[in-house]
Amino acid sequence: MSNKPNHFVSTIDLGLADKLRADLISQGFELSTPQYTLFAAKKPGLSCTLYQSGKLMVQGKEMASFLEFYLEPEILKNVSFSYPDVGVDDTARIGIDESGKGDFFGPLCVAGVYASGADIARLKTLGVRDSKVINDTNIRKIGKAISADYAHHVVRINPLKYNELYLQFGNLNLLLGWGHATTIEQLIQKTGCHNVIIDQFAAEHVVINALKRKKLSVSLHQRHRGEEDLVVAAASILARQAFLEGLERLKEEIGVELPKGASAATIATGRALVKKYGPEVLNQVGKLHFKTRLVILGQQP
Repeated sequence: MSNKPNHFVSTIDLGLADKLRADLISQGFELSTPQYTLFAAKKPGLSCTLYQSGKLMVQGKEMASFLEFYLEPEILKNVSFSYPDVGVDDTARIGIDESGKGDFFGPLCVAGVYASGADIARLKTLGVRDSKVINDTNIRKIGKAISADYAHHVVRINPLKYNELYLQFGNLNLLLGWGHATTIEQLIQKTGCHNVIIDQFAAEHVVINALKRKKLSVSLHQRHRGEEDLVVAAASILARQAFLEGLERLKEEIGVELPKGASAATIATGRALVKKYGPEVLNQVGKLHFKTRLVILGQQP
């Protein structure tokens, strides 16, 4: 975002002033009350001033990330600074992305969204962007809006089925290729669209071969950082939403909060589960080919 201006000015509803003040305090800002302001908030690299008129000014080297990750989704409900309207490709297309492949606990989810014309630009107004920069609460909220208004399909592979399929495929990328092809197949049937863009996760032939096995004729575009495309970003949100819902269901079944990722907290939780239920419980909640399983079982330092 090096070409962005060095300050940002907008007008907000003063009914949001108390929320903004509380949020800024929780983020480590120090507040003061200069003349004509409701407050001025500062921390290293960033200042945020709300005037009595409702005018809001943000400045500092950390401004861009503050706007993108907090101010736009939580206060402004507008992403015009982070995603300026430079012309949106309105070509009808299916976007595909996945979630959960790096998480030991929980499902692997592949999602697809179809959009065309003005509906593609409208995704921006819903707050659609790469799911990795959206918190869980907003993932659920935006995902609900996408599901209500757009043709979509989600393949959620819970751990029991995932482990069975992994043994069949013997490779995560081949399993992902099957998931992508299955999602594409379903959306072609729903929409008749054969124009597909995916976030590339492996060599191009992986998904191409999976589509050939299904005898699907597709105009396939594979790109790194595919979530920069609005339709792929919408798919990334639905995939993440499905992952979160799957993790929540497992929590209800097992009675334990299951951490995301494959961290020390994951290992500690896994060991507690094994102690309580035995090692076979990991097949129900986790992806067995991860090295994390060996660490949990004390078979690898």
